[in-house]
Amino acid sequence: MKIKSLLTTVASVALAAGSLVANAKDIVHDAEHYVLLAQYKDKWAAQDKTLDQKLAELEKKHGKRPNIIHIMWDDTPVGEIGIPAIQKVRGWETPNMNQLAADGINFMRMYTEPSCTPSRAAVMTGRHAKRNGMYNVGFPYEYGGLAAEEVTIAEVLSKAGYATAFYGKSHLGDVESSYLNNQGFDEALWTPYNQVPSLYVPRAQIGALSAAVMFPEMFGEDPYDIDSGWRPDGYVWALEGKKGGPVREVGTPPNHDDYVALEDEFWKRASEFVRKNAKSDKPFFVALWPQVTSFMGFPDRVTASGGLLQEALARMDVRVGKLIKELEALEIDDNTLVILMADNGPMTHNGPPGMVETLYTGGKGDYTEGGVRVPAIAYWPGVIEPGQVIGDIIHETDLFTTFATLGGATKHIPRDRIIDGVNQTALFLEGDTQSRRDYVHIYTGPVLAATVKGRYKKHWTGAKPGLSGPEFYDLYSDPREASGQLLPMFPAKGMFNIMKVRHQLMKEKYPDKGQNRDFPLKGIENARPETIEASKGRVLSGDAPFDPKDVIQNLPEWDNVDRGWGLSE
Repeated sequence: MKIKSLLTTVASVALAAGSLVANAKDIVHDAEHYVLLAQYKDKWAAQDKTLDQKLAELEKKHGKRPNIIHIMWDDTPVGEIGIPAIQKVRGWETPNMNQLAADGINFMRMYTEPSCTPSRAAVMTGRHAKRNGMYNVGFPYEYGGLAAEEVTIAEVLSKAGYATAFYGKSHLGDVESSYLNNQGFDEALWTPYNQVPSLYVPRAQIGALSAAVMFPEMFGEDPYDIDSGWRPDGYVWALEGKKGGPVREVGTPPNHDDYVALEDEFWKRASEFVRKNAKSDKPFFVALWPQVTSFMGFPDRVTASGGLLQEALARMDVRVGKLIKELEALEIDDNTLVILMADNGPMTHNGPPGMVETLYTGGKGDYTEGGVRVPAIAYWPGVIEPGQVIGDIIHETDLFTTFATLGGATKHIPRDRIIDGVNQTALFLEGDTQSRRDYVHIYTGPVLAATVKGRYKKHWTGAKPGLSGPEFYDLYSDPREASGQLLPMFPAKGMFNIMKVRHQLMKEKYPDKGQNRDFPLKGIENARPETIEASKGRVLSGDAPFDPKDVIQNLPEWDNVDRGWGLSE
């Protein structure tokens, strides 16, 4: 196809997105997907017929669609699991996860969002976090979270007859709309925040936190501390609930033992859910997103490394091994897809010991490869060919659309918004070189910071307006993005500029949603007095010349604390 003809086709397809929605036939994707579709439409259509036949045969064999278990944890760079040679010289082992990589797919180019909340929202909705306002990293109190109008993979699969459950760290907010029993899960036990509140305990106040920032009563009286009520003492360890039912607090902050006990409970409930549904007529979907560790660490060491992340991975590896054995004992392993992956790169900026740039530059919060490339494994015995190392680009949003395809649920994906995730069933079932994506847009906060196209990458952040500079990278020859190029990469300038414009035009047609704001931790059945106070404004309307609700709605959408991450500011 000639270039001019191709561009015309792409433009017409993109501009016709409204008619696609009106006809409710096709999922609306970002512009770059249509560039590929214009070239590979016939090939992909033929391939899909073969894949559909294979999935139908599997369904006939097992009597139901495949079960799906998605395990996702924090802050791990590519190389920390699945590559035993690296572990040999780093002082720890994850033999069970390494074996799953050897028995299935070891993805080398799984891309995520740069930090926890955005990444988790992207997996849940199949959309970049910038689209749904979930690009801030949530802390107590977040005064926000995933909006009710967002459609999660749990909602999509539920409509197709799946039993759904969530156990672990959601980090998707502290407002009622973000409660996971309100977002499609039949049952859920989740933490609304990240692991930072594990430091909001007396022992950490003495050993880690700035003096009196949490527990002023542990220090001598400060006569100038006249407003002690600003401290977040109504945070919760975890919440639980069933679809359509009440929500309850689990654990009693600041009891650190209660916090640590959650990890056992997450895995225990996941095991119970799997056993309960193993012989059911309904397939199941489990999002098992472990906390893995408290920032207070472990009382003993099981690795030579001793790093917080390495200690956590070694312990999680044992749990993963037990889960796989349970699937085998229940005789459902050959009808269960298991995905293991991290949510973003390591916390290399002011993080704990042991989080390092293993292979790529940067970490959590960065738009360099170290921030957004993570280890990822797919295991499905008898279906996924063993021993695969895949170099194709895959993005975490693709799991949304792929899970929906495997579950026969694509008709339940909304057609009134852009879905960034593309169907990667071919990549899972047919292997290397079968990806339907060769591009990634990388946001840090609400800023489009970089774009990847195949082996090439453009850093938008730091580029001088009106000029071309050394913002281009060849990831084959410079995977650590150490030396930006200008003249050697100049032929790629037009390609990247056009990609950016296409992306922006699609965003104009389907505008991003703002952040979903409200008072936190409302509607909890057994809320402690501190939690009830946290769910209210500190002053009532009429008691001050400002409305507390206006304050919540106007919280900075991108705080200065986050602004420096990845922007060299």
